[in-house]
Amino acid sequence: MPSPDDILLGVPSPEPSATSTGEYRHDIQVLVKVLTPGTAARNARAVVQDVLQRAGLTPDAVADAEIVVGELAANAERHGRQPYELRLFRIDGTPAWCEVVDADPSPEKIRDTFHRLATLPTPDPAPLAENGRGLLLAHELTEGHCHAYWTTTTTTGTLAKAVAFALPTPTGTRLTPDTLPNLRPTLARLRRARLNRPGLTAAIPVIGSTSSPPVQRAESE
Repeated sequence: MPSPDDILLGVPSPEPSATSTGEYRHDIQVLVKVLTPGTAARNARAVVQDVLQRAGLTPDAVADAEIVVGELAANAERHGRQPYELRLFRIDGTPAWCEVVDADPSPEKIRDTFHRLATLPTPDPAPLAENGRGLLLAHELTEGHCHAYWTTTTTTGTLAKAVAFALPTPTGTRLTPDTLPNLRPTLARLRRARLNRPGLTAAIPVIGSTSSPPVQRAESE
């Protein structure tokens, strides 16, 4: 298992283009941070802050995203299983989607909570248990652009859950689950590259850094 300090930089997607069926193929990159038990929330907030500040987001937008990812990382550590991962997706050049992943493959309760919050005219925090208040914050600060679903961990390939939300963007628009591109091919390329080339793992600055050292990449498909 990699060190909790490892950051994995995803191999790029093929260049954006139209597929043979006419569907647009997005350029997707992913940054994966293995979160250290005991400091998962703090580590997640630091990475999100750096990524969004480099993308030119306002201090208020950055602060809201930090609160959300901190709550989700704390929940993962409190109720989930190791490994804990933070995955940030840059889509067509813009950091746009964030996942907090843990190896407990049971997203149903969280998904149902998000659905309930989205369908209530005025969400009432009273029925939520203490641990559900973080989900309420995530729902409110992302304007409902949050979701939970099955996935696999990048570092071990274990069946897992992702609790995810749309990051704020400079244009003010956020992705929704309906408009989210398929992220699985990018994650699959990273897992294959990791298996084939262990040197892909490196402690490197986050997406957007102009001072990143060279990172070994696998060939795009």
